[in-house]
Amino acid sequence: MRLFGIPLVLGVLGAAGVAVAQDVTVIGTHGKWTAYTYTENKQPVCYIAAKPDKSEGKYGSRDEVLMLVTHRPGEKAWDVISVVAGYQYKPDTDALITIGAQKFDLFTTGSDRAWARDAKVDRTIAQAMIKGNAAVVRGTSSRGTLTTDTFSLNGFTAAYKAISDTCKRPG
Repeated sequence: MRLFGIPLVLGVLGAAGVAVAQDVTVIGTHGKWTAYTYTENKQPVCYIAAKPDKSEGKYGSRDEVLMLVTHRPGEKAWDVISVVAGYQYKPDTDALITIGAQKFDLFTTGSDRAWARDAKVDRTIAQAMIKGNAAVVRGTSSRGTLTTDTFSLNGFTAAYKAISDTCKRPG
């Protein structure tokens, strides 16, 4: 199975104690989404990742674009939504994710990543993704370029179940 963007993905998932690529195991590929697991600080971490089916904007080039959902049982963190834009976001701007009729603002920190503001929003976005067909992310680069990335949710539910089965919630 193809392990796309593993160093980048791992960089997204943790600044300290990042696992090396050979420690990442593919749990399975489901439609457009691939489920992974690795161990960090003796705790399992599970995540799913997908590339966009369509990217729009007037840009010359971008690095890899990904959407991720991460479970970190050791930190009691579930459904952590993040987007890697492939460019530096414009400081003090939000990215917008639209799933069906639902819209969610994701904060950016002038880096190349966007995040949900809290665990409740993470959970709501994950549930919308389970029910939806596509997630559309709109952002603005540090150069002012507007981009729109469309992620298919084909296989999302099965991939989400795979990481949820591997990184179980206690109780």
